Amino acid sequence: MMIVLLIISVLVLIALPNVTKHSKSIDEKGCQAFVKMAQGQVEAYKMEHHTIPTIEELTADNYLPEDAKCPDGTEISIDDGIVIARSNNEDD
Repeated sequence: MMIVLLIISVLVLIALPNVTKHSKSIDEKGCQAFVKMAQGQVEAYKMEHHTIPTIEELTADNYLPEDAKCPDGTEISIDDGIVIARSNNEDD
């Protein structure tokens, strides 16, 4: 029984760093996907309203959810019709 617990503990100690390392990669890919989706919504808004929207206009017209952020909490912005993910520690 002790040997089985020892083996399981070793496997957990080996697997845990790999899971945390891949978590950041998953967050980055989730943010990239959200930015692409938001860019599609910007294009749809431009086709319907013939103007470049702001994040506020997209959320008000239900093109984006109220809390329009990447899954990891990164803010997005629109610059000349291009959606950009802003790091949480970036200054405007």
